[in-house]
Amino acid sequence: MDIEEAGDIAGIDFIVNAVLDEHKQIVYCVAGDVTKAHREGCKYLDKMYRKSIPRRADIVIVSQGGAPKDANLYQTQKALDNAKHGVKKGGTIILIGACKEGLGSAKFEQWLTCAPTAHSLVERIEREFELGGHKAAAIGLVLEYAQIDLVSQMEDSFVRSIFLNPQPSAQRAFDQAMERYGRDAAVIAMPFGGATLPMEAPGPLI
Repeated sequence: MDIEEAGDIAGIDFIVNAVLDEHKQIVYCVAGDVTKAHREGCKYLDKMYRKSIPRRADIVIVSQGGAPKDANLYQTQKALDNAKHGVKKGGTIILIGACKEGLGSAKFEQWLTCAPTAHSLVERIEREFELGGHKAAAIGLVLEYAQIDLVSQMEDSFVRSIFLNPQPSAQRAFDQAMERYGRDAAVIAMPFGGATLPMEAPGPLI
């Protein structure tokens, strides 16, 4: 709504928006009225990437789909942002990403490493919005709702210092989560988390 209001103030008359597939190829275009054309583009995008789920899961296993999308946590966080829509309160998200470059953003790193608690990130973004900081706050928001296990190449002690639970492998993280929630735990796997949006809705999983 804020963006649309800004567009009205600026006087934008016409847009051309493209929908891309996972290979960054243009598969659909919309043009014309700023709001109407954008809405049509979103409808097409939903057909590609939005997935209905009957209910939120106890465990969500998610990755960005491998290199280069998981080069650092700044990029891997995109998968986490979508996975949060599939996990139930008190559940666990198993986030898989190499993160061989570490955090990937100086501002992102400053927010995470200087925060006394995960909740303080949420409080800070309410006072001061900063690009980079907004992704740290997004992690803080997920932690208010669910546990995040991270399978990465980063040091365990460092991962703990940024409020995440380090795991040596996806299998180990999954086994521990199953012990917590029991053999009847609901599980969702999102191998391409950055391009998958789970939405709770009646009906079968698609």
